[in-house]
Amino acid sequence: MIKTMNKRQLLYKRIMPVFIGMLIMVTSVSCEKKSRDDSSAFKVYYVNSSETGIVSENYEIQSDKSDSKAVINELVTALETMPDRLQYEAPIAGDIKLLNYSLKDKLLTLNFDRKYNELGRTIEILDRAAIVRTFCQLDDVEYVTFQVEGTPITDHYGSVIGNMSADTFIYNVGKEISTYEKIELKLYFANESGTKLVPVYRSVVYNSNISMERLAVEQVISGPNTDVAFPTVNKDSKIKSVNIKDGVCYIDFDSTFLTQTQNVSAEVALYSIVNTVTEFSDVNKVVLSVNGEPSFTFMDFMISGPYERNLDIVE
Repeated sequence: MIKTMNKRQLLYKRIMPVFIGMLIMVTSVSCEKKSRDDSSAFKVYYVNSSETGIVSENYEIQSDKSDSKAVINELVTALETMPDRLQYEAPIAGDIKLLNYSLKDKLLTLNFDRKYNELGRTIEILDRAAIVRTFCQLDDVEYVTFQVEGTPITDHYGSVIGNMSADTFIYNVGKEISTYEKIELKLYFANESGTKLVPVYRSVVYNSNISMERLAVEQVISGPNTDVAFPTVNKDSKIKSVNIKDGVCYIDFDSTFLTQTQNVSAEVALYSIVNTVTEFSDVNKVVLSVNGEPSFTFMDFMISGPYERNLDIVE
């Protein structure tokens, strides 16, 4: 494995600054579906009046929750309606019109008129984040994609944005963001048999206050979002800390990490993390721990780092 600063420099060339001074004020970064037993658990997201962040308001769905079309129609109306609090702005408002939508296989496609292309970059990504995070709370919606008069939207560099989930928009809660950036990560997930790794490339918009190593591990936990690769670790695993010293990345998980819910070997799960993190040029080895314990048993396999990249396990 060859690691040079040139590789790091090339990686950073892919980082695309989108806007500055964004303050995110929502209270959850999980894309997991919340319990609907409590009506206040559902939230509708808006843009703050200074257009520097998104905020949420508790919302009680009035429609029959088994009627997806009715619920989506209701939420579209909520997202089009200026809230009572004047410091909030509706994300579908002004000259922007939603022409139609479709829902198939948990993918919600929103088709806007051509005025959508006239949005500034800052407000566009804020509007998009508010809309996606609102709809992804629904059990029937896993992903949202945007179109303009039937054509998929693209970013400032002409790349199709594609399907988005709530965790497409990564940020630190309560912290001011100096830059909101885009990066392409190389992640490793399992093949269908769970015996080998396959690489998956993913573009992620993220808060530059988050280390890329932590961001990459969070993306591994969230799963591959493709039918050509499969999850490797428990999606409920939580990262307690990520630190790098002298080329070694130390990752501490909570105990949920030990509960394996995927049909993969222990080595595949281990190296999905190790190979992903060692893609970064300043990381040569990875040490995993659970609740601060550097040695632990995982699927009858004793893990005690450090571990280096293993390309033999890649399909």
